[in-house]
Amino acid sequence: MLVAKQRLNAKLKVDFLKPSLDQLNAQAAHLINSGDGDAAIELIEQVLAAVPRDPTALTLKAIVLRLSGQLREAILHCDAAIEAAPNYAEVWLQRGFVLASGGSMDGARACYARVVALDPGNADAHAGLAAIGARGGDGDEARAHAAQALAIDPGNIIARCAVATMDIESKKFAAARDALVPLAATMDTVSADRSMLFGLLGDAHHGLGEVDAAFSAYARAKGDFAALHAPRIAGREPHHAMIDRIAAQIPKMGSLHATSPLQPANAAATHVFLMGYPRSGTTLVENILASLPDVFALEERPTLGDADQAFLLGDDGLITFAALDEAELDTYRTAYWNKVAASGLDVAGKVFVDMDPLKATRLPLIARLFPHAKILLMRRDPRDCVWSCFHTNFALTSAALEFTTIESAARHYDRMMAMTQAALHHLPLNTHVVRYDALVKEFDATTQAMCDFLGIAWSDALRSFDKTAQSRGVSTASAGQVRQGLYDGSRQWEQYRAYLDPVLPILQPWVEQFGFDA
Repeated sequence: MLVAKQRLNAKLKVDFLKPSLDQLNAQAAHLINSGDGDAAIELIEQVLAAVPRDPTALTLKAIVLRLSGQLREAILHCDAAIEAAPNYAEVWLQRGFVLASGGSMDGARACYARVVALDPGNADAHAGLAAIGARGGDGDEARAHAAQALAIDPGNIIARCAVATMDIESKKFAAARDALVPLAATMDTVSADRSMLFGLLGDAHHGLGEVDAAFSAYARAKGDFAALHAPRIAGREPHHAMIDRIAAQIPKMGSLHATSPLQPANAAATHVFLMGYPRSGTTLVENILASLPDVFALEERPTLGDADQAFLLGDDGLITFAALDEAELDTYRTAYWNKVAASGLDVAGKVFVDMDPLKATRLPLIARLFPHAKILLMRRDPRDCVWSCFHTNFALTSAALEFTTIESAARHYDRMMAMTQAALHHLPLNTHVVRYDALVKEFDATTQAMCDFLGIAWSDALRSFDKTAQSRGVSTASAGQVRQGLYDGSRQWEQYRAYLDPVLPILQPWVEQFGFDA
């Protein structure tokens, strides 16, 4: 009896000392806030081993996944938590963060609205709605939700940045600068919020012509972006290495000849790929074309994902792809059109524009899968492209990490153009070049030539692209500019020549080849 009692006392002592699931979740949250996601995952997995549908643990894991760039897995964990606890406000908030990180602003807005319905005093949800309103050009929504967020949490960075965003879009640059400078002085640690703030501060200084201050702010924004994200995707193939690997395979694919494959019933009648380089004008042209009736456009979606997984990951995947017969190719054509349909677009018999500035890396796939597709290739002064990529805030992708310094951006541009030119030389592609500067200066003539190439009728509805952008919503970094109509961003790089001088020799061959030396 005494031995049994001693054993029971020992067990009670162990249970008392063993952390509860709530304690493990709390410790994991602390570790996430401290930047130690790996240690947090160990604790989260202990909770999930005991209670697989624990909504707090699932939400915490979604946070870690989001911070590491694994957005799809993060959404799946959020959805599992929502299934377990539909009224758990925190998971709806985190789901909004994930969707916003991936550029799905409509979905993010719905999540934040759900949080506000469940918890009206949630400052982060109001701030998220303010940020989306500011990004979408809805000043009333942005300022209303920012005011609510700041009434609850006066130091909320997202809300204050939303106000600054609206000030910058309204060209109230001094107001934005004067609000952001003292705020920046209070932020002494690397964070996504600080990176966003310095990017906006750079825009404010730029608007005031304060070139050196603008460059300093942009550099700090990109430095924070790199510090936050580079370690999280360490070990993955850099985007420039993928470009080099694809470029090396293109000449080995052999002589490809255009065929006339049957497309599935849900395929578009006119199939357009719109590409070039980030900040080259692809979003502008997408919205110009989407202003026409029966033209449907989709921006920056992995529509070729099945073929990507099968043939772009290895050193000889494209050589294998080149040898496929038509029946095998049909599998990937069907997968492509099914992804388009899954996006919510019914493009059968219509004009479909697949816009992605970096989709030139898929030209070897496009040449065989869609030999009759029409390719619009945007061209902008290489120096303006590189400068704009450096100072623009992008969502996390492997390509976005290439834009964290002027030099890495210039070298990435050089590789991308070399690969694109190799594809144009070796592959049967139906391509039309659209120059950004010509589009701005000679809109009607340039769009008429574009429509002639695509085989669609020109209409003065094309001039209403700013209204189209407002109604469709734009999730790319060019949203604000497209809403404001034609914007001549030519030769902006010249203000920052002192900072671009070291990379001009890398870009000069493309400047000359593309005719931007005048």
